[in-house]
Amino acid sequence: MVWLVLLGALLCLSRVGVGGLGAEDFLPSGPRDCPYRCVCAADLLSCAGLGLQDVPAALPAATTDLDLSHNALQRLRPGWLTPLSRLRALRLGHNELDALGRGVFTNASGLRLLDLSSNALRALGRHDLEGLGALERLLLFNNRLAHLDELAFRGLGALSRLYLGCNQLSSFSFDHLHGLGATHLRTLDLSSNRLGRIPVAALAALPAFLKNGLYLHNNPLACDCRLYHLLQRWLQRGLSAVSDFAPQYMCLAFRVPTSRVRFFEHSRVFENCSAALVGGLERPEEQLHVQMGRPLTLRCNTSAPAVRVAWVSPKQELLVAPGSRDGSIAVLADGSLAISNVQPWHEGLFVCLAAGPRLHHNQTHEYNVSVHSPRPEPEAFNTGFTTLLGCAVGLVLVLLYVFAPPCPGCRRCYRQGRY
Repeated sequence: MVWLVLLGALLCLSRVGVGGLGAEDFLPSGPRDCPYRCVCAADLLSCAGLGLQDVPAALPAATTDLDLSHNALQRLRPGWLTPLSRLRALRLGHNELDALGRGVFTNASGLRLLDLSSNALRALGRHDLEGLGALERLLLFNNRLAHLDELAFRGLGALSRLYLGCNQLSSFSFDHLHGLGATHLRTLDLSSNRLGRIPVAALAALPAFLKNGLYLHNNPLACDCRLYHLLQRWLQRGLSAVSDFAPQYMCLAFRVPTSRVRFFEHSRVFENCSAALVGGLERPEEQLHVQMGRPLTLRCNTSAPAVRVAWVSPKQELLVAPGSRDGSIAVLADGSLAISNVQPWHEGLFVCLAAGPRLHHNQTHEYNVSVHSPRPEPEAFNTGFTTLLGCAVGLVLVLLYVFAPPCPGCRRCYRQGRY
């Protein structure tokens, strides 16, 4: 046994050696499939700021967040994302991309965030964004976009935030949003473009939650009376996209840059504008006052029968049959919304979204619900008790009159009065 102990000691000494092992010898090596000069951490891959002109050939299949921003990428080859079936966020901002092309986002069906900001994109084609059905945020600001295909955003049914600011767009289709449905959309940034004439009727037809996130400031808008009164109404209603940037809403009075005037400051340009011009454009929201605990039914009144009906709650929850996640709101078979027991958290704006072959795809009906507490009922008037009390008081007074002797002073006054 002793020789075994001595043998173990010799082996240990031989491993330690004269100088021993430095601390750097114990540093873990990076993943074997991590691209050169990139940083891999679990499911995150960052190749930002490396001056790359091409995407690295081998990308780890486990990547869910890929950062390729601040490089010199000019093209993306079709199918380059095929190995990355788990990808959820793709950051391509601050590159030199001037076009996308069909098949660029193949196998990116799970992508939630796509950042293409600060590139050199000039146009978006009909098939450039195919395969992004789960996309929620799309950043396209600070490019050179001058043209959008009328169906450029078709298939992006889950998109809630679209940023197109700081481009060169001179027109935008507000009636069908270039193929994008308004069901989930909450932010549409079109600021700092070249938008001039805007169809006011199409703006007025947008649902209230999208109007609140529609940014149109820093555009050379036409000094149109109907647009002026519509934006003025939005400002009075406190829509944040207008109120937060009110000083930056400009219009051209004479189609020359030097004739710019501010929309919301006094100007003779709008002195003769009549508010009646927009009287029938926006359907006013219905004001409903409901007592807490009572039932409430809201009907989606449309100009024609609807095939599909959805609602948006004050908490910005999309409501379809059978109803809300907490079960307090039900969507019925005819598209109506029912609340069996109204509570304070049901207060706010309910928006109905109706679609059908004879309807505008984003026709809406809005209800502003106010919830108030029931007034306490007054206590019932107890007539029996009051009658009994009155009788007792009357009896006491009679007894005092009959049996209580009058005071001497009163007796003298009485005698003097007789004689």
